Amino acid sequence: MNQISERLAELQEDSAVLIALYDQEDRLRYANAAFRSTFVIEPDEAPLWSELMRRNTQASRGTIIRTADFEVWLVSAQSRRGKLPFRAFETDVVDGRWFWMTETVQKDGWMLCIASDITHFKQSGRDVRQDRDFALRASQTDELTSISNRRFMMAALESLIAGQDSAYGGAGCICIIDLDFFKRINDVYGHQFGDDVLIDFSRRVQPVIRRRDSFGRIGGEEFMLILPDTTLAQAELIAERIIAMVRGARPVPSVPSFSYTCSAGLAELRPGETAREVYARADEALYTAKQSGRDRLKIVA
Repeated sequence: MNQISERLAELQEDSAVLIALYDQEDRLRYANAAFRSTFVIEPDEAPLWSELMRRNTQASRGTIIRTADFEVWLVSAQSRRGKLPFRAFETDVVDGRWFWMTETVQKDGWMLCIASDITHFKQSGRDVRQDRDFALRASQTDELTSISNRRFMMAALESLIAGQDSAYGGAGCICIIDLDFFKRINDVYGHQFGDDVLIDFSRRVQPVIRRRDSFGRIGGEEFMLILPDTTLAQAELIAERIIAMVRGARPVPSVPSFSYTCSAGLAELRPGETAREVYARADEALYTAKQSGRDRLKIVA
C-alpha cells in the first residue's frame, strides 16, 4: 500500500494535468508542479485562493479575469465557489492555454481541483459556450451586490434538502438576515446611499462565512445564509458574529457618524422538512427578532 501511495504521489507531481487541493478555509494545501508553474506558486507557499487570484491579476499572470473591478468579481466568484459537490467549467490563462477545470468538494469542505489543457480542441463553439456560462452566472447573481441572488439561494436550499438522504449531507441551518430600518435610511440619505449600505453589508459578510456556506440577497434588504453540516450552536455563533460586526461598522467615510444594524432569524433543518417549511420557520424567527427590538438574533424551536 505504501508503494502504491508513493507511486501515486510521484505521478501526481509529474503529471501535465494541473492538480490542487484546498482546505475548508480555501487555503491551498497541495499543488503539483504543473499547477504551481501555471499560477506562479513557490513549493513552500500556501496562499488563500483569494490571495492567489488577487496577486496574479495584479501581475497579469494566471487566470484571465475579464472585469473592470477585481474586488466585485472576487465577491461574485466566492459566492459560487465550493457550493456544489461537483462543478466543471472552462477557463483561460494568460499564457494562451485553455483549460477544462473541475472542482470536487467533500462534505467537510476540502476541495480537489483538476485542470486539463484543451487548447488543441476545436474552438469553433468556444464563444458560444463562454456566452452560455456568462449568462448562467448572470442569472444567479444579484446585480447590485454581485453576491448570489434569490434564484441561486433557493436552488441551494433545495439542494440541501435533497441531500438529506445522500452521502454528501443535508443537515444544516438557514439564517435570514434583514437590515434594520432600511426604509428610514433611504428616506433620510437617499436610495443611492441605501444601495451603498447593501453593498457594504454584502462585502462584510462574505469574508466571515465559510466557503461551503451560501450567502445571497433574496430581496430588498433581506439576505439568506445557508450553513450546511452545521449544528444550531455553531450557526448561532456565526450569526452573532455577523450581527456584532455590522453593529460596529462605519461604512460611509463621508458620514462618519452613520451606522446601521441587522436582525436575523435562525432555523435548523428537520428531517423530512421541505424548503418552504424551513424558510418559513427562519422567517418567523426573524419577525420575532424585529418585534423584540431589532439588532439581535432569534432562533425558532
